[in-house]
Amino acid sequence: MKQQHSIFSFSILLLSLCYINTFAQSPTAAPAQAPAVIVAQPPVATPTQAAAPLGITNVTKILEKAGHFTIFIRLLRSTQEENHLFSALNDSSSGLTIFAPTDSAFSELKSGTLNTLSDGDKSELVKFHVVPTFLSTTQFQTVSNPLGTWAGTGNRLPLNVTSYPNSVNITTGLTNTSLSGTVYTDNQLAIYKIEKVLLPKDIFASKAPAPAPVAPAPEKPTKAVPAGNVESPVAPVDISSAVTFMHNNVVGSLVTVAAAMFAFTVEGF
Repeated sequence: MKQQHSIFSFSILLLSLCYINTFAQSPTAAPAQAPAVIVAQPPVATPTQAAAPLGITNVTKILEKAGHFTIFIRLLRSTQEENHLFSALNDSSSGLTIFAPTDSAFSELKSGTLNTLSDGDKSELVKFHVVPTFLSTTQFQTVSNPLGTWAGTGNRLPLNVTSYPNSVNITTGLTNTSLSGTVYTDNQLAIYKIEKVLLPKDIFASKAPAPAPVAPAPEKPTKAVPAGNVESPVAPVDISSAVTFMHNNVVGSLVTVAAAMFAFTVEGF
């Protein structure tokens, strides 16, 4: 009986040792970690030029794309009228119409013409090509002349248009040309190509060379008369005494004749 109790106790001891050993070797469970949160980084901003607001048309970009408007684009930029066009298209509800001269149109001007203009004259020249309202080709049939431009109106700034079935003619008093094509058109902006620069009288009429003054006709030289042929002035002759003498003689003769006739008559009686 004692032997069985010893075996049972020994078995319990071995089981206890095995359990303790197994628990000591098993790793401690690590606490669960929360999943990592991935924060999206904003893209790095790169310096760029401010883009034009949607719906605003860039006139110079249109002309550059069309080609053959290099000089007109240069004038738009040098006179700051490019910025005025941008502002007008952004603020105005009536739109704009632009008559754009080609490079060949400027080449027809007398050499150095643009260089002789002041900055104010260049600005006025550009403005003379801008009508402050949108005009389609069909609307030229009903517009009233003269057209008002950004340069103004009046006798010094006339701009008249005449619409025909297949063309539109433009005159300024110094320039006569026609629309040669449509560069761009929408409901707000119309750009038409022209083959001559529109010259306003306000600038170019005063710069026309003045007519040369008429030289006075040379005086006809007086021909010298030889001294021998010059007649000396005749001294006036006093004939009063001669007249008196003749008067007295006539009167005396008449008296004598009368006396003789009287005597003859008396003797007859």
